[in-house]
Amino acid sequence: MIVYQEAKKQFLHDVRLDLIEDKIEQKVRERLHKKTASNEFMSWMNSMQYMYKVMEDKSIPDESMIAIEYRIPNSNKRVDFIVSGEDQMGRESAVVIELKQWQKMEKVESKEAIVKTNLHGRNVETIHPSYQAWSYVSMIEDYNEDVRRYKINLKPCAYLHNYRLKENDDLVDECYEYYIDKAPVFTRGDTDRLSKFISKYIKKGNPEVLYHIDHGRIVPSKSLQDSLSSMLRGNQEFTLIDDQKVVFERALEIVKKEEKKRVYIVHGGPGTGKTVLAINMLVAILNMDQNVMYVTKNSAPREVYRKKLTDGKYRKAYIDNLFKGSGSFTEAISDDFDCLIVDEAHRLNEKSGMFQNLGENQVKEIINAAKTSIFFVDDFQMVTTKDIGSTNEIKKWCRYFDAEVYEDTLLSQFRCNGSDSYLSWIDNVLEINLEATDDFDFDYDIRICDSPEEVRELILEKNKINNKSRMVAGYCWNWIKEGKNNSDIHDIQIGDFGMSWNLGSSSTWAIDPESVNEIGCIHTCQGLEFDYVGVIIGEDLRYDDGIITDFTKRARTDQSLKGLKGLYKKNKEEALKIADRIIKNTYRTLLTRGQKGCYIYCVDKDLQEYLKKRLIKNPSDCL
Repeated sequence: MIVYQEAKKQFLHDVRLDLIEDKIEQKVRERLHKKTASNEFMSWMNSMQYMYKVMEDKSIPDESMIAIEYRIPNSNKRVDFIVSGEDQMGRESAVVIELKQWQKMEKVESKEAIVKTNLHGRNVETIHPSYQAWSYVSMIEDYNEDVRRYKINLKPCAYLHNYRLKENDDLVDECYEYYIDKAPVFTRGDTDRLSKFISKYIKKGNPEVLYHIDHGRIVPSKSLQDSLSSMLRGNQEFTLIDDQKVVFERALEIVKKEEKKRVYIVHGGPGTGKTVLAINMLVAILNMDQNVMYVTKNSAPREVYRKKLTDGKYRKAYIDNLFKGSGSFTEAISDDFDCLIVDEAHRLNEKSGMFQNLGENQVKEIINAAKTSIFFVDDFQMVTTKDIGSTNEIKKWCRYFDAEVYEDTLLSQFRCNGSDSYLSWIDNVLEINLEATDDFDFDYDIRICDSPEEVRELILEKNKINNKSRMVAGYCWNWIKEGKNNSDIHDIQIGDFGMSWNLGSSSTWAIDPESVNEIGCIHTCQGLEFDYVGVIIGEDLRYDDGIITDFTKRARTDQSLKGLKGLYKKNKEEALKIADRIIKNTYRTLLTRGQKGCYIYCVDKDLQEYLKKRLIKNPSDCL
């Protein structure tokens, strides 16, 4: 989605009359449903004056088209400035410009493409502007089928118009040469150089170029499970952007240290790329000849990855040594492993084993077993009473082992069509965080359906595309043991609608070809993602002048709330508090499994109407 697009002549007119920043702000509000922060508004005021000087150069054709604030498909990232047209060979071309307000920076030689500069009043590590420009172009090429079909030549560059380049400046140090070659960097005083760079690729106007970029068919984003085999062979399947790259490089640096134990805590909500990053780390650390494993409490992701890798002709023993359950370290000796990468760390338990009779504490055991432990955590995805892997719990055991602690947060959004505001909307609607925004970019297919049959029909239709759409539900229906492999026996019955929980408790339900005819619960889908997800909200969540949770409506076969009834008799208030958190976190997780869309049915009719009203702000939404 492009926020502002005009021909060069109109752009120059808007800047000359000081209209440009107001027009951009208006379009951001209309198209992205976002309010503009004052610092962002000021940056437009500043940067567009410099781009005016660049664009008024007569070597750049008047018919060239300009786009400002283009949102990259399937992400929450926006490209600052694009100039489009045709090159001298008649090829469709576009120059993609990353604009920076920076005045100073320091090189970080130990980490690829990382620099240190002042952002928001703090001196922090971030990615080099050339890497950022190149990575954004890579994402556009990955996601936009029309860019590939029409062979649009995308040329990235960065423009730091406030930056005075010194002799032997860190900005252009040879350690960044690889990415500067891909995306040249321009600084204060480089107006003419940037104009010539643009005019080299834009010789003639062509409005079709921006149309192809903005309206091109967006291909489904890559699936991690489908790309895993290629990644282990050393192929780059995912371009790490912004905070992902910073965290990745920091992890490699931490692993190389040789002093006392090290623990790296990486926070990230749904869709921030935690698992993709974890697998990238696994591959990179393996290539460092380190003894490293990928660890999860939930078996579903591990089994999906194992199946995909087995299909890719990897030996079972090799795969088993890479992917381990969180209870595998009860008897591990101290520092037995160079690195353990723990995904979905919030799901860790105290005890291990089938009968919960082994070990003492999984967090403690993992930190003990590894020289470096990397925990990916989302405290809002703790969904059972046994989940103990909170940030506080991890830090407690860090103090016990006198481990050196590092901590970072992932903010980039790649699920829910890149709509971080949709996630905020969920938090607000479920009353998880009432301060979260309740406005979101509706470039995400969310529908409140009037029947579970409607949800099923939509998911079956979407699943025909690539077998990446599934139905899930809150655990409010008993899992019938007798006849569990018979799809005619329905666990979930709502009026005339009936479906079974995933048959045979298949650990590869997410990719099994016939599992679209079954419904998954939180335990079979957490840690995985789909293109489209259908969610049935059970009676444990309803609306009555506010969101109400009711743990008594959970199924008898659900172990998520085990021990809560006993606690309720002793401490009613504490029990209800825990239940409220778990139920809301469960639906937060279910509602954020879809990359492209989410279809919802609520058993509680008041909740159904409440959600419809919360979506009514967007008249184009299909309710």
